[in-house]
This record gives sequence, structure tokens and C-alpha cells, in this order.
Amino acid sequence: MNNNSFKVFSLGIQHVLAMYAGAIIVPLIVGGALGLTPEQLTYLVSIDIFMCGLATLLQVWKNKFFGIGLPVVLGCTFTAVGPMIAIGTEYGISSVYGSILASGIFVILISTVFGKLAVFFPPVVTGSVVTIIGITLIPVAMNNMAGGQGAADFGSPSNLALAFGVLLFIILLYRFFTGFIRAVSILIGLIAGTAAAALMGKVDLQPVSEAGWFQIGKPFYFGTPTFEIAPILTMILVAIVSLVESTGVYYALGDLTKKNITKEDLAKGYRAEGVAYLLGAIFNAFPYTAYSQNVGLISLSGVKSRNVIYTAAGMLMVLGLVPKIAAFTTIIPEAVLGGAMIAMFGMVIAYGIKMLSRVEFASQENLLIIACSVGMGLGVTAVPDMFAALPESVKILTNNGIVAGSLTAILLNIVFNVVRKEEKSEAVRLNEKHAS
Repeated sequence: MNNNSFKVFSLGIQHVLAMYAGAIIVPLIVGGALGLTPEQLTYLVSIDIFMCGLATLLQVWKNKFFGIGLPVVLGCTFTAVGPMIAIGTEYGISSVYGSILASGIFVILISTVFGKLAVFFPPVVTGSVVTIIGITLIPVAMNNMAGGQGAADFGSPSNLALAFGVLLFIILLYRFFTGFIRAVSILIGLIAGTAAAALMGKVDLQPVSEAGWFQIGKPFYFGTPTFEIAPILTMILVAIVSLVESTGVYYALGDLTKKNITKEDLAKGYRAEGVAYLLGAIFNAFPYTAYSQNVGLISLSGVKSRNVIYTAAGMLMVLGLVPKIAAFTTIIPEAVLGGAMIAMFGMVIAYGIKMLSRVEFASQENLLIIACSVGMGLGVTAVPDMFAALPESVKILTNNGIVAGSLTAILLNIVFNVVRKEEKSEAVRLNEKHAS
């Protein structure tokens, strides 16, 4: 291996490590919440790692139909975690994949016109949606910190010590390190927490010994997808938020690589994400989106070559074919996951607030949009039986806090911002006409 090849390989490993924690923790959280067996959980982690590589490949490989051609890494979106758990709990795992499949088709269909729809999803809407999703995830993290809902040792001092120990360790890594170590602090925290749990006798290596060395993804591993209106609406909202986030990543990478991003480039990028959604649904993985942490790594390293990302994608696909590696992630105790989840889900809320920081807070209308949408989302999550007496056709939009809060934000934005802006434009036009 010559010096250039070694550099490309080492940078590829860094990109894998930068996104690896996200790639494994999402299936662990969702699979754990939906009560999957160790064997099913191993499959879910394996196929997710493989699909992260394949989705990245689809995005980096620019062709006539899809792919933005930038050094972008795709991974499972955290925005989908809460909705997937909510859908799987109420409708079953088959409905999770039916909704991902439908949202993938939706993304492909709107890929060429999404730029024109962006007026309906300004920061006041997307920031509110991401904040609501983060808030709905916190109870999941708290249950895991205590050892997992229904665990015999729920809330035991040993579980709490592990959870808060992991959280403290992650915080210390953030405090005393920068750059790459900070980027992989969640992964290091999970490894350290699992090692501590092993010394306490809380780690069972049986899933690792039973896992095979090679496995290819199976279409519809968890059964034939089913389609329900409420889950599909929920996942479409998740897809829209992901597209908005990805757009920011595309422009950031375009700036780093000195490339002008055209509307056609954006459409191909969106289409690649839609295809990734479809493949995620078929092979029972996840919705995929552009990862911003890898943009930070490109900025730090100064290396913008797509060959590095191709290498990272290949590594992920190879890792995804080895269930034995994925099985190691399934032995992480619930309490250890819980400690990391508090940091990660808290970051989802913080990111939502960051998106809201771009909002004009001098506008009382924007404040009302945020207040009503976040209040509705949190309220429905805390009191899910509030709308139990309503007709089924209405409950589709009110049973889920994420859907209720998101639709509130979208509708209020139309009322206060879109319609008012059109009224102002019309008034200006009429004044100019009279003046002339």
C-alpha cells in the first residue's frame, strides 16, 4: 500500500468512526423499544451498517438520475427514532416499514419541486418539529437509564451508576478534547460503559458466540409491509425535515469543495435519499440522511476527495456483512445505552433549538407558532388519551404527539407567514398600481 492509498484508507476509517455510533445506536434503541430478540437485533444493526454504506455510495456516485456527487456520508436519521418507536408500538413493525416505503416514494416524487415547497418548512417549522421529536425521546432514555422498562433491577443503584457514569464520561471527553475524539465521544462512552458493566457481571456474550460470520440482507426480513395513514404522514414529515437538514449539508459541502450547487444537483441529492429510503424499507433498515458530523471531519482534515468517502462506504458495507461484529453492539446493557441516549437525545432538542435560533423572535406570530406546536406535541405525548373520544378519521392526526405538533406548526406558519406575505405582496402591488 503506497502512502496515498494509506492516507485514503486512514481517512476513510475516520469517517466510519465519526458516524459509527449513530449507525449502531439507532437500531439498538428502536429494536430494544420494540422488543426484538437478540438475533433480530443483530440483523437490524448489521443491515443498518451495510445500508449506511450503500446509501452513501448512491449519493456520492453522481449519474443522470440520482447522486449529488459531493463527499457526503449518509446514515440513519435520529429524527426517525421517536416516530419509528411510536409507530411500531401502536401499529406493529410491519407498519414502520410500510411508512418508510411510502415516504421514500414521496421523496422521489417531490425531489424536483422540493425547493418550491420550502416556503412551507422554514426554520420556525422544522425547528419546532425537531424539538418536539427530541422531547418525545427523553422518556425512552430515562427508562433505559434505569435498566429498561420491565427489568427486574429497574432503578437499581448499579444501573443508575452505570448510566450516569457513561454520561459523565462523555461530558468529560467533550470538555477536555476537541476534533476527532470529541466526534467519537459517544462511541468511546459506550465502549467504556460496557467494559465497566462487564466487570459488574452485567454483560452476556452469548449473542456474540451464536452470531454467524457472514450474512446478506433479506428483503422484508420482518414481514410484508403494511400501510396506515397516520404512520405514513408521520414518516413523510420526518422525510421533509431530513431533506431540509440535508440541504444545509449539501450547501456546506459545496462551499468546502468550491462547487456551485444547482437545482438539478439538489434534485439528484433528494432523489438519492428517496432511493435510500426505499432500500431501507425493503431490507428493513432505516430512513437515511446526510450526516453533518462528517462535514466537520472534512473541514478539519481539509481532504475533500470523494475517493475517501467511497472507501468509507465500502468499509461500512463489509462490516455490515459480518453479523459477529454487529452482535458485539447488542450486548451493551440498557443502562449504558441510557446514559449515552440522554446526551444524544438532548442534542436532538438542542439542535431543534439551534434551528429555531434562525427564527425572527421579534415576531409574536413566530413565538405563537413555536408555543402552540411544541405545547401540542408535548401535551399529546404526555396525555395520549386526550382525543380518545374523537372519530377514528380525526384521531389519525391527533393520536401522535409528533404529528399533532408538526401539523400545528405547518398550519400556523401558513396562516401567519405564507398567507400574510401574499397579502402584503398584493397590497404593495396595488399601491404601486395606484401610484402610477
